[in-house]
Amino acid sequence: MSRPPLTVAAAQMGPTQRAEPRSRTLARLIALMEQAAARGAQLVVFPELALTTFFPRWLIEDREELEAYFERAVPGPGTQPLFDRARELGIGFYLGFAELTEDGRRFNTAITVGPDGALLGKYRKVHLPGSFEPRPGQRFQQLEKRYFEPGDLGFPAFRGPQAWGRPVLGMLICNDRRWPEAWRCYGLQGVELMLIGYNSAAYDPNGGDAEDAAIRTFHSTLSVRANAYFNATFAVAVAKAGVEDGAGLIGGSVIVDPNGMILAEARTLEDEVITAQLDFSACLQGRGPGKMFDFALHRRPDQYRRIVEQAGMTPPP
Repeated sequence: MSRPPLTVAAAQMGPTQRAEPRSRTLARLIALMEQAAARGAQLVVFPELALTTFFPRWLIEDREELEAYFERAVPGPGTQPLFDRARELGIGFYLGFAELTEDGRRFNTAITVGPDGALLGKYRKVHLPGSFEPRPGQRFQQLEKRYFEPGDLGFPAFRGPQAWGRPVLGMLICNDRRWPEAWRCYGLQGVELMLIGYNSAAYDPNGGDAEDAAIRTFHSTLSVRANAYFNATFAVAVAKAGVEDGAGLIGGSVIVDPNGMILAEARTLEDEVITAQLDFSACLQGRGPGKMFDFALHRRPDQYRRIVEQAGMTPPP
């Protein structure tokens, strides 16, 4: 029995300034969702930390101020209108946000919600970049290690609804897209569509001048295209872009097919919707029986022990 195609949208966001009221940001998200639905999208993907500015660039020592960036429940008072509008439109969505649990733990989190408003999957960012302590002399910090714990849910794949063809979905957040181990964990579960939101600096976040917006955008796209090909999966990677309070973020939102080919690509650093129709039978070209990525036939896990037993590099003597 053939599976229906899925029309997916990447809802890139322009900058969200630190002083921007949450109500305005929510209105932008709803407007992007409506644009996506008007183009026939059944699933729309928003960026990482879509509800706020990228606050880890700041050293925030006041606990009340810091916790104002976090969601205690989703849906909650600040997000319920997004859920309500999605249900009215019959569209699902991926949303990145800062999560504060009942016991006080903080995570960089994403969820995927079905067209009926039901939670399909939840993911917490594993590969947190930056540092715990501020780096002296830098105008902008990267303090995710200070404000978040590493994700504790692993890489759980999950099924989309029947209306989408029951695809196997996976989620990553920002820096995770650069780590092939994360993609392979999903690949081994048969992922067919990877959903990714990101906020990535348009400058060298380590304070040097080795990277600029062009090379960082190239690396972002490269990581998505390569890993989509290596795991024979579609992927949607969505940026929050532009200049937030003087700090640049790259754009480059893309929808990629299982061959690593770009199906749609954002052209601006502003709020922008791009769409593509996905035929999941395309995943079989790479992973079907006897194909390049027929894992059961070709993988040799006994030779990969170093990957899970070692973190840092150990050069040969």
